[in-house]
Amino acid sequence: MVDATSRMQTDGLDTGRNVYDVLEERGFIAQVSDGPGLRAALADPAGRPVTVYVGFDPTATSLHIGHLLSIMTLAHLQRHGHRPIAVIGGGTGMIGDPTDKASTRPILTLEQIERNIAGMRPQFARYLDFDGGRFGANPPALLLNNADWLLGLQYVAFLRDIGKLFSVNQILSHSTYRDRLESGSLNFIEINYVLLQAYDFLHQFREFGCTLQFGGGDQWFNVLAGSDLIRRVEGAQAFAAVTPLLTTSDGRKMGKTTGGSSWLDAALTSPYEFYQFFMNVEDEKVEQLLKLYTFLSLDEIARLASLEGAEIRAAKEVLAFEATRLSHGVEAAEGARAASRALFAGGGEVSEGVPTTALPRAQLAAGVALVDLLVTVGLAKSKSEARRLIVQGGASVNGEAASDPDARVGADDLRGDAIMLRAGKKRHARIIAEG
Repeated sequence: MVDATSRMQTDGLDTGRNVYDVLEERGFIAQVSDGPGLRAALADPAGRPVTVYVGFDPTATSLHIGHLLSIMTLAHLQRHGHRPIAVIGGGTGMIGDPTDKASTRPILTLEQIERNIAGMRPQFARYLDFDGGRFGANPPALLLNNADWLLGLQYVAFLRDIGKLFSVNQILSHSTYRDRLESGSLNFIEINYVLLQAYDFLHQFREFGCTLQFGGGDQWFNVLAGSDLIRRVEGAQAFAAVTPLLTTSDGRKMGKTTGGSSWLDAALTSPYEFYQFFMNVEDEKVEQLLKLYTFLSLDEIARLASLEGAEIRAAKEVLAFEATRLSHGVEAAEGARAASRALFAGGGEVSEGVPTTALPRAQLAAGVALVDLLVTVGLAKSKSEARRLIVQGGASVNGEAASDPDARVGADDLRGDAIMLRAGKKRHARIIAEG
């Protein structure tokens, strides 16, 4: 079996080209401070590799699909000979990024931050090489925690040296701070966030010669502030760039689902659920997501994007398989694909790759209310939601529609040792009997 991470270096990557052109063609660059200048800087990775960083705040124990866009950006840059730095915000996480937030983020404790960082660290290694040699002679990536330099700052000295370079009027002109100020929910600590993120860039520049920061599409103000700080303090040029802000047709950020985020941690979002996220994207998003979330060649992506009608499912299968392979490995991707195909074929077949909940055989023998089962397996958030789902014809047991909200599920419903539940057309869960 070929490991996911070892295959990435050969997947459609034209490493002889300027990576700026690759990123631009694949849609990774939404805004850039100096496009021609950055393209020139990235032109000679053998002699002058560029060091680039992206920051990730540890707000949960796992990264999610939204973060993956920035990680893929770093992955392309490394495979083209440049050095990536992933900075986990152990320091900035103590404040919380106010960007695009209508209210103050909950303050995390040091213990919560450390727990979250521990969960995030291994996920980067699926995409980035921290040891060197995995993708040729390219520079190894760095994984840093900004608590290492931010928590030791002397506050008065920081205000004197860095704070004086920021205009309050400029900060409040940004929509995040302006809107929160007008609503009366902006606090003083949040105003400091942009200063700290800008200082992160300055620190990377001083310590590692970092001259490029990428961020998410809503981070343009903060990223640009960092490059401007380097210019003012060091008299040097640094580049700011952001990826597009991906949204669904209803305006939600990509990666957000009815049940929450789509996580990279298999314990939070199973490989099957991860696979299904990409199977369920809108048809018109398939080409864009193939370019962003896989390493397939642009020629192959163009072929897949040309499929129409029912054949678009084949393109989604490739997208879902490749994205799942990169995050969870080939075996998990193959299992998710087999489960998805079996369920798509209908008939309520028991499928191994579907999210599974184990219940005591004795409990099933006594019978369990269907509304309780739907809640237990995560197909409904509450009993009232489960009842509505059943009454509206959106639930099924082993492929057969369930219309009675008082129905019970028991040992007679076992197919082998399992029962398949469905909510809507695309959400499935599997119950197995144990004991």
